[in-house]
Amino acid sequence: MRPQTEALIVIDIQNDFCEGGALEVPGGSEIVQPVNALMQDFRVVVLSQDWHPARHSSFASEHPGKQPLELIEMPYGPQVLWPDHCIQGSVGAAFHPDLDVDCADLILRKGFRREIDSYSAFYENDRTTPTGLHGYLRERGVTRVVVVGLALDFCVQYSAVDAATHGFETVVLPEFCRAIDVNGSLDDARRDFVAHGVRQE
Repeated sequence: MRPQTEALIVIDIQNDFCEGGALEVPGGSEIVQPVNALMQDFRVVVLSQDWHPARHSSFASEHPGKQPLELIEMPYGPQVLWPDHCIQGSVGAAFHPDLDVDCADLILRKGFRREIDSYSAFYENDRTTPTGLHGYLRERGVTRVVVVGLALDFCVQYSAVDAATHGFETVVLPEFCRAIDVNGSLDDARRDFVAHGVRQE
């Protein structure tokens, strides 16, 4: 069993990110059982959950003439447009049915503000609006975090980099992640990890 000072952050293992979902990450469901086993080894487990209102501003359907995976400029900076996904209360927003959610100490919902997306479990995409996760982990006495989930090159990447920026010793386990890999995003994520001192094991 890992020490109380070490937390596992499990990012967005939800139906819409798994096979057949609205924003399918190739091989997404393959990590469910390995992550379930991994959670048994941690005393502090956090699950993040993408939780968008209908007509969220990051949906391509809200921008006439635009297609999913196109990049636009939002008031807070560049934003990838996505298919409608993880809409609050929908089957797609639910955790994968085989994920052992009972292991979680905290389920943190993100992306629920209509005008701003949220990749990171720590911040909205404006990079200033916090989710409260930093304070929660500090209150629990956590000094080291391990990050797994979907997708490696977006929400896992942003969460891990933010954890490291906050001073947590941060590790990503690629074996327990899957990536979208669009327009070089996976290579960008790997470089970002190196630049911010995020270890990959």
